[in-house]
Amino acid sequence: MTKQVTVLGTGSMGTAIANALLSAGYRTHVWNRSHERTGSLVDAGAIAHREIADAVTAAPVLLGVQTDFDATRASLRPAADALTGRDVITLNSGTAAQARQFADWVRARGARSLAGAIKNVPAAVGEPDTLLYFAGDREVFDTHRETLRVFGGELDFLGQEPDLAAFYEAAVGATLLPTLLGFLEGAAMLGSRELPAASMVPYARKWLRMIESLLPVLAEEIDAEDYTRLGSSVELFHTMIESDPQTAAETGVDLSWHAPMHDLLRRAVADGRGEQSVTALYELLAGR
Repeated sequence: MTKQVTVLGTGSMGTAIANALLSAGYRTHVWNRSHERTGSLVDAGAIAHREIADAVTAAPVLLGVQTDFDATRASLRPAADALTGRDVITLNSGTAAQARQFADWVRARGARSLAGAIKNVPAAVGEPDTLLYFAGDREVFDTHRETLRVFGGELDFLGQEPDLAAFYEAAVGATLLPTLLGFLEGAAMLGSRELPAASMVPYARKWLRMIESLLPVLAEEIDAEDYTRLGSSVELFHTMIESDPQTAAETGVDLSWHAPMHDLLRRAVADGRGEQSVTALYELLAGR
């Protein structure tokens, strides 16, 4: 028999997941709060359900791809009695606390729970280098490993604690917005001279690869609480604060988002950490 899966939520990521399942030969059921958003998937061969209870009972495994755990639980609540014996796998955002609460709610209704995250954009779903990690019921992960591999070539199980995927998602995702803002700031600076943002891309790529190579050193310093190995001191970054007003005046670029970082550097210097690696900022962020 063709394996059957229900996808709850057909936004950009949910649509990508449903399409990947269809391409892999799965009988794919879909449900979305706004039913009209399932049209393109129906054209591709999916079975759309207007009622959440019908979507739940259509398959033994449910993939929740809504905005967060609370939204998924709210959607499932009218069909709570139908969850018994099913596996609920979430691929949505949300806090660690939400993940724990959702897992408890699912288990209380006789279902098994696994929470995961896709570390890539919707267009990369199914690519060999797309990473997914999961936490929760190990049996669910093992049972559906073949299905989960449809969405990416790299799978990792973090542990039995149901909130670990959400916790790592928050920790790893902390680098996203600052990195994007840095690129946008650089593009704005180039724009002040009518230079294209594309001209920066080759250099930004090399810069990011350099940063990538430093991550093991940063982690070693933090875990050993020895902030002497990196070579880039807190004071080095502290002295660069003075250049911001001049750069802003010359380019017209708004650099106000640097203020909290400057405050952190000033606090570290005041705390006597100027000669330590910039990794020592971890101590302040951790509230030590």
